[in-house]
Amino acid sequence: MLTCAIIDDDEINRLTLEHYVSLTPGLELKASLADGIAGLDYLREGHAVDLLFLDIEMPHLNGLELLRLLQDPPAVVITTARHDFAVDAFELQVTDYLVKPFEYGRFSQAVERVRQHPRHSAAASGAPDAPANADVFVKVNSRMVRINFDDVLYVEALSDYVNIVTAQHKYIVYTTLKALEARLAVFPNFVRVHRSYLLNTQHIESIEDNTANLKGGHYVPIGKSYQDGFFKGLSKM
Repeated sequence: MLTCAIIDDDEINRLTLEHYVSLTPGLELKASLADGIAGLDYLREGHAVDLLFLDIEMPHLNGLELLRLLQDPPAVVITTARHDFAVDAFELQVTDYLVKPFEYGRFSQAVERVRQHPRHSAAASGAPDAPANADVFVKVNSRMVRINFDDVLYVEALSDYVNIVTAQHKYIVYTTLKALEARLAVFPNFVRVHRSYLLNTQHIESIEDNTANLKGGHYVPIGKSYQDGFFKGLSKM
């Protein structure tokens, strides 16, 4: 059973979310609050929930400000009328981003993404499951681009940027390799193999002279300090 809370100053949307929650098996509503300050107080008082449906534009304390104030936030699904907060929201590692108005099917998809998160879906062995949907949005120049991380061959650090490489494209994204590595922790096929590279092991065709040869003629070096852990990990696949 997933527990959830709603923080949204839009009364119509709040009532819609309450209705959607009531339609969803295994989802229990613990609180429905009309502003960010009330939401912050509720969570700081020790009311733990698994999932937060969070609006962004609210008086006094907006949703992103609230999220930054939480030390250990639950899974968050943003519910907003604005498209332009998506970059900031995903940098805060929200699970999904719903733009009002949205139908029950889209709501249900967001809940399922939360269920698939390792925090809620770890197998009895303790190994985390990968998300059902590997699509994420990243900001490339002034555009939001959808990338499916199953298609990513490797990620290369470029100072304050990273180069995300697929078989068809290269995306230069303003973030650090460390930050992206944390974001990709739920995808078990991504492995740090060099101080400057993350590698998707699904696309390895061969390994020679401590270099991974990938599909499409791409090559990624395996750093000396990473070799033991990398090859031990390969032996378990």
